Amino acid sequence: MEMQRCSWAGDDPLYIAYHDSEWGVPVHNDRRHFELLSLEGAQAGLSWITVLRKREAYRLAFDRFDPGQVADYGEAKISALLDNPGVVRNRLKINSAINNARAFLEVQRGYGSFDEFIWAFVDGRPLQNDYPDIVSVPASTPLSTMISKDLKRRGFNFVGPTIVYAYMQAAGLVNDHVLTCYRHDQLA
Repeated sequence: MEMQRCSWAGDDPLYIAYHDSEWGVPVHNDRRHFELLSLEGAQAGLSWITVLRKREAYRLAFDRFDPGQVADYGEAKISALLDNPGVVRNRLKINSAINNARAFLEVQRGYGSFDEFIWAFVDGRPLQNDYPDIVSVPASTPLSTMISKDLKRRGFNFVGPTIVYAYMQAAGLVNDHVLTCYRHDQLA
């Protein structure tokens, strides 16, 4: 019998691997948090699989998502990124990643780590949802709206409630694997 997955995983091997081994697994590494926030922002208006296919190129282009390095990017680096077919070549999104790296570093300075800051919103434990199917999973929640407002107040951009909720799902702050998915119980 075939394992049941969330229907969004489809049949693309890259998507299946992402679903099975990453999506919804709690993240406690600041560089990984920054990567997920950056990629979710880059994904705005596109499909996640598009960004997932570019992820390795992003990691190379953005210095493995080291926020300290990204925060120091200047015009020469921005021009190189805009010429790089491996990333989404959108100046607003590239500038946002640089801006967000600076805001990310400020959060680290204030809280010791971004991880401490973000997990406080869920009292240090993933929120467990019990959605029967993918159409029941919301695009945003009151909590993602609250986090979005907090991040924007701290200077982040490309962090609207929908982007923040997708980040929360990816980073395991919330378990949104549907009830019929084998990963739901594993991550509960």
